[in-house]
Parts: sequence; C-alpha cells; structure tokens
Amino acid sequence: MATRSRRKARTSAPDTPRPGTARAPASGPAPTPAVAWDSVALGPLTGRWLLAGRDGRLTAYARTEGGLLRWTERTPGGPDWSGPDLFPVPELTDLAVGQGPDGYAHFVGRRRSPNGEAVTVTYHHAVQYQSGRPLGPWQDLGTLYRRPEMSHRGGPPVVAVDARGAAHVFVRNAGRGIHLKCQGAKGDWGDWQDLHGSKAFEGISAGSTADGRVELSAPGEKGISRWTRSAPGGPVDRDEDLPFLARDGSSVVLETAPGRVTHFWHAADGSGVFAHREGAGAHFLGGGPACGAVAATRGAVDGHDCTVLALRTVGGRTALAAYPTEHEAAGLWWTEIGEEGLESPALAVDARGRIVVASLSARGELLVNRQKDRSALSLGRWQRF
Repeated sequence: MATRSRRKARTSAPDTPRPGTARAPASGPAPTPAVAWDSVALGPLTGRWLLAGRDGRLTAYARTEGGLLRWTERTPGGPDWSGPDLFPVPELTDLAVGQGPDGYAHFVGRRRSPNGEAVTVTYHHAVQYQSGRPLGPWQDLGTLYRRPEMSHRGGPPVVAVDARGAAHVFVRNAGRGIHLKCQGAKGDWGDWQDLHGSKAFEGISAGSTADGRVELSAPGEKGISRWTRSAPGGPVDRDEDLPFLARDGSSVVLETAPGRVTHFWHAADGSGVFAHREGAGAHFLGGGPACGAVAATRGAVDGHDCTVLALRTVGGRTALAAYPTEHEAAGLWWTEIGEEGLESPALAVDARGRIVVASLSARGELLVNRQKDRSALSLGRWQRF
C-alpha cells in the first residue's frame, strides 16, 4: 500500500471549505500537496458507506485509528463537500453502517477490551438523525455470551434497518453460525438470539427492502447461508442456502423490485461477480478477480432502470458496470476508473438522480465522481476531499 500522508480531520462539522481541494480530469484525480493531518481514512465502513439523507445530501463514512470520519455534501446534488469530520470512538473497531427508510444512519462497532489475561468483545450502537449533524450517544449492546471465556468469540457486526426504523445487528458467532440482536417497536433492544448455522465466514452482509423485509447473506465454506425477516417484528426464518462459494466479505443485497432482492458476490475462484434471485437462479456477470465487497445500486441510464455495480480490482482500481435491472442476460461491460483505492467502492444516487461513485484513495482521501447526465453512464471529473 502506498505511504499515506498524515491528515488532520475536523472534530465538528463547519461549512468552510478545506484549503487545497483539487479537481482533476476524468482520467483520475490530480495529486494534491501533502498536508499535516492527525488522522487518515484506513478504509470504508462495512455496509453501504455512501448514504443519502432525508434532505437529499449524500454522506460518506470511513473508519480511522481515532474513530469515525465523515464527509457531507454541502448542498443536495453537490458538487462541494465538507469534511472530513472526526468523531472519536475509542477502542471501537470494525465499524458498520446501515440505513432505513427514515434516512437515519445507524452505526455498530465492535470493542475489544483487555480483561485480565483475556479479551472481552462488546458491541455498541449509535445513530445520526440528520445529514451533517453529530452522532447520538453510543449504546452498549453487550456481549454475545454470558460466560467470560466465550465473550471474545464474536466477529465483526453488520447492521440492517427495517421499515419502522428498527436496527438489526448480525454477528458471526463462536460456532461460526449467526447471532442477532434487534430493536423493538419502541427502540428498546432485545436479547442476543442464536440463529444457528455453521461454517460461515466473518464477512457477512445484510440489507432491507422498502416494505420492511430484512435479508442476511453469509458466505461460508459450504455456500451462502441466508436468513429473512419477512415483516417487521416477525420471525427470522432460515432460507435455502445458495450452493455457491463466495469470497469472504464480498456479498451485498439489493432490492431490485418491490419486496424482491438480488444477491451479488465475488466468486471464491476469482472468476468474477455472480447474481442470484429467487425464481431466476444464478447469473455470471464477469468482472474478474476482485477485493472487498461488491457495491450495487439502482439508477436511471438513458431512461431505463438499471442496476449499477462497482468493485475494487486486484490492481486496486475501481471498476464500474451497469445493466437493465433484473435483466442480467442483457450483458454488461466493466470499465476501470479512478486511481488505486482502499477496499470497497461505494455507489449511490444523488438528489438530481445521478449515479455517484466514491472510493478512498491510498492516501486516505475521499474520491467522488458522478454521472454527467442521465442519458448515459459517462462520468464527469473526479473530485478529491
């Protein structure tokens, strides 16, 4: 990995622009002068780390040694951003983010604390209610197990939020199955539940649909295990496993029709991206070997509802492709864009309906590009923040 310059992050959310911000042509961002920073982005948060708030502004989130970094659009549709703003989160690791229909961003982190000669792992939850505003207080969600000798055996969390705004936290447990903790109708938290399962990897993913369905996808040694909560407050049911081997941490869930989801993942053998939807089976989408999670969103391209995908190639650059939603047989072509980045890219749709792609540079900066217009998937100039 390239050597990063040290960068100082703001600890509040002022509206004054950061000096030295540079724009560059579509071939990639131009270099910017090194500045003394106290904190750099070490990677994106787990989950969809580029989110649209209720006011239409996009927000990007990253993790750093000191906590959570955040960049926010100054106005809906951009192009200018404020940040990065630093929110200190001592000892929390593996930060994950999720969002419900109300636009609130939910964060869950894992804390590994020394406990004598052992380590205790606890989970913590916080919410950002409005774009550009501070996070609420962190709430302790406890440990997966009451027995001290078991408490360290919990994996990184993922979070999904249902239609009523209730967060669902999923974790790979000591038996390599799945534990769940979720909020009730009034925001109170229930106990940790063992959903069972076996041989799951740590890099699981979760998502939700507009009608309240919550889906969990867990790649593992035997295939992709799935769980579904079909309605808010209902039971969490084990779905039929998908008999495909996926890379750890590569899967994503996207709602591609009302109440219907498509699962995407990187094949374990490096052949490329696959998609699966109930009733449609699996489809090979190409893209070659890649790292991190697949990014997926839906947006308008030439007047058509398209699914847009992005991934980080083994060379570290972002690759982008699109096809008509739920028409995988139409084919797609992958194009590399931007410069080398950290882990997984992100996709979202801005307040003007344009597709936005974001990644984190090897120097820990936010890189943003967006669709020139909705008649094609041609991008404009890269911006560096």
